[in-house]
Amino acid sequence: MSMGAVNLSRFLVEHERQWGIERGLQDLLNNIAFASKIVSREVNKAGLVEILGLTGETNVQGEEVQKLDMFAEETFIHALEPLGLLAIMTDEEQDEIIPIPDKFPTGPYVFLFDPLDGSSNIDANVSIGTIFAIYRKISKAERGVLEDCLQPGNQIEMAGYVIYGSSTMLVFSCGHGVHGFTLDPSCGEFLLSHPDICMPEKTKNFSVNEGNYFKWEKNIRNYIDYCKTPDKESGRPYSGRYIGSLVADFHRNLLYGGIFLYPGTKDKPGGKLRLLYEGNPLSYIAEQAGGAGTTGTERILDIKPDTIHQRIPLIIGPKKECDIYDKFAKGKI
Repeated sequence: MSMGAVNLSRFLVEHERQWGIERGLQDLLNNIAFASKIVSREVNKAGLVEILGLTGETNVQGEEVQKLDMFAEETFIHALEPLGLLAIMTDEEQDEIIPIPDKFPTGPYVFLFDPLDGSSNIDANVSIGTIFAIYRKISKAERGVLEDCLQPGNQIEMAGYVIYGSSTMLVFSCGHGVHGFTLDPSCGEFLLSHPDICMPEKTKNFSVNEGNYFKWEKNIRNYIDYCKTPDKESGRPYSGRYIGSLVADFHRNLLYGGIFLYPGTKDKPGGKLRLLYEGNPLSYIAEQAGGAGTTGTERILDIKPDTIHQRIPLIIGPKKECDIYDKFAKGKI
């Protein structure tokens, strides 16, 4: 480690009193980082070992499960369940909540995660990631129940994501800004590389699957047309930048300035992306960086979940741009 480098553990300890970060949250994040190193290692050598491709199974969403999906899920579960910090877990791949085995003690936290977002892009060597959110248990049950998982995003204690790309980077917030750590393979440590990330106020890019253009309601199409209409004062047209891997699209927009959109369609007005595993944690990160997350009609973090696999329209970006989108979605522009 070079002189002056700050690793994740040191960063948390240094800010423990200033931010009031509980030791339990610190331990959870350190173990999330540990699990992500293992996943990163497998992702980086995926073409060399028999871990690419499909398992032959489908998850609760009806999607084909990649081998790396299953590996990532098992890695995070095995890294976190013995700690005595979690009351319950749930993730995108499982039909039901994931109880903590009786052989392990429980704790006050709830862990919700998407083990490997963008996994359909694995074979194409596109950046993928892990998304997570941590809540505090609200039920009286010792080992946690469904109620503990169905909390609105405004109750998040900590959220973040890990992106596995040209480098592996962990980005998180515990309510005091957004901070990014890049994995240094030479020492095996996540080192502070992006302190106090702020989403640029000016929108440069828009990230959306325009193949759905004619599936959208007219108000949504009007907004996309607005993004592509030249206007010197606002800096339009925006550049179209769509990877199709949510973590990768969000990460680029967080750093460079842009809006990500996955609106509902005429046949699926409720949207496609998941509130608990994608919408809430990334909207929390966006807000902590000065941005916003919206469905077009309401703030993402204010939605009270009905089910652990609830889907929503998801629009995340600079606050001013999200406000403009909301006006289009409501037919006010």
